[in-house]
Amino acid sequence: MDRRILPEIFLEKLKEMNLTQLGDALAEGEPCVSVRLNVSKNVSAAEVPEICAEVPWCRNGFYLDRRPRFTFDPLLHQGGYYVQEASSMFHSHVVSQLCKDSGLPLRVLDSCAAPGGKTTAAIDSLPEGSLTVANEYVPSRAAVLRENLIKWSSPFTVVTRGDTAAFRRLKNSFDMIIADVPCSGEGMMRKDPEAIAQWSEGLVSECAERQWMIISNLWPSLKPGGFLIYSTCTFNRLENEEMVSRIIEELGAESVAVDVDPEWGIAPGISTPHHCYRFMPDRLKGEGLFVAVVRKKGEWKPFSPDSPARHQKAKGKGKSGRTQIPKEASGWIDSLWAEKVTLYAENDRISAFPAAHMDLLGKLKGEIDVIHEGIPLATVKGRDLIPSQPLALSPLLSQSAFPTADISRDEALAYLSGDAVTLPDDTPCGFVLLRYSGRPLGFVKNLGRRSNNLYPAPWRIKSKL
Repeated sequence: MDRRILPEIFLEKLKEMNLTQLGDALAEGEPCVSVRLNVSKNVSAAEVPEICAEVPWCRNGFYLDRRPRFTFDPLLHQGGYYVQEASSMFHSHVVSQLCKDSGLPLRVLDSCAAPGGKTTAAIDSLPEGSLTVANEYVPSRAAVLRENLIKWSSPFTVVTRGDTAAFRRLKNSFDMIIADVPCSGEGMMRKDPEAIAQWSEGLVSECAERQWMIISNLWPSLKPGGFLIYSTCTFNRLENEEMVSRIIEELGAESVAVDVDPEWGIAPGISTPHHCYRFMPDRLKGEGLFVAVVRKKGEWKPFSPDSPARHQKAKGKGKSGRTQIPKEASGWIDSLWAEKVTLYAENDRISAFPAAHMDLLGKLKGEIDVIHEGIPLATVKGRDLIPSQPLALSPLLSQSAFPTADISRDEALAYLSGDAVTLPDDTPCGFVLLRYSGRPLGFVKNLGRRSNNLYPAPWRIKSKL
């Protein structure tokens, strides 16, 4: 391809940091394609097309020879894997490192989470029973985040939408905070022409001011002894090393080291005594990323699970009075999960949420817009209880709750496009769970001669194969 024309001032800044070769890699290099497998769904590398090599710092990450048409792979829509830039997978390694000593369930906030790559990486690396809260400010991006986390299918997830200022009021609520803050995007210059077009020194300064505001908002919600993972996809020191120094000096944090293999090619911070990790395309196979971990001073105390009395299946108030939890909804949940979740009704929706974290969910709803929580099981519509797409993909779903029908790839793509699917003649009437390649895909309602497609309209494939 033609050499990219990078801003002269930007190249001068790289030269000042002795990063001339990085400028060449950004101007001439080709971005790579990579995916991270969903460990909870037992997806193997053989199921994903074009996989060629492992990502060194992520045990479930793989490079691809070329970029396939992911939209037309049903496994992607089933949450079998996530298309993620390889450098960003480093967060899975960092979270694993920070959790290795305690092994206790944690409460984690991913504060600038869309589209969900780092959130899902964290989910896979946290101790069993941990809760992840993923927040996004921009509504359209929050909708994408919600979809991706539903497909990843962890019941231990909350998605919120709003300004990070809301978390100031949730003091000492989180054991770990991930802050992949909005930045000037220098690390994306070889894969996104817009990153080149929008760059300026003024943008760098503006981003640094916003980053400090975000960190200042988040800091009160981090417990004493808790960890903050700070990251950007840019190269300048103002948004990276200097921001880390400011966090340490003004907030009293401590720098934390992360074990890395020298063969991975990760560079240290520039002109700083603190532990920083730089991913640069001239040194490794990935795009630009900066990561640092700091610890809030003080003694860390694990959260106490909610009281047993509140673990009971709850009732909630709907628009027209009190809504009872239908018995059939309880029967849809696998027995292994029955004692771990609380069932409750809000308006016309029946949901299941981890019982041990109900207290935090209540606090979140008092401060910020919660747009997804746990597993929404069903919607009450008249006398019907309509099972949800999140339930179809969830580990909570009992294998015997619904009749199933296995479909071909072409039928799966038709279903994902919103088309009707022809079921075998002996398929029972009512709600049927479609499966593709042995895994749940979604629900239809079989009416006998035809079936109604229940796949969410906003998620449907709109392009043609």
